[in-house]
Amino acid sequence: MRKTFGDPIAEEMRYVLKAVVGEENFVEMHPNRSNNYCCGGGGGSLQSGFVNERRAYGQLKLEQILATGATYCVTPCHNCHSQIHDLSEHFKAGFHSVHLWTLICLSLGCLGENERTYLGPELQQVGL
Repeated sequence: MRKTFGDPIAEEMRYVLKAVVGEENFVEMHPNRSNNYCCGGGGGSLQSGFVNERRAYGQLKLEQILATGATYCVTPCHNCHSQIHDLSEHFKAGFHSVHLWTLICLSLGCLGENERTYLGPELQQVGL
């Protein structure tokens, strides 16, 4: 999606994310939009069996995320979420990876108790 739809879709996703979490809580990565780095989890990489290679490729994305100082990395797709979650856990980076839809549901008050796995303790009980 990053390269296919380009900057217009990136702007729409930023609009939604800022509306959900508040603009003051939004931290931009650099580079960003259609120039952003791939996480390395797509294109079958998660299922390929080459875990060490996938993690090595993902280190560029990991460094990019860490440079923001953010405690959450919001991801729009399953592959990115799984890869970024794995990178944070494997390299003990300490940030949470969360789906954009999870935050949308949380903001609407319709996120179920069983859908809070990837939220940090400060968000686990919100809206219950």
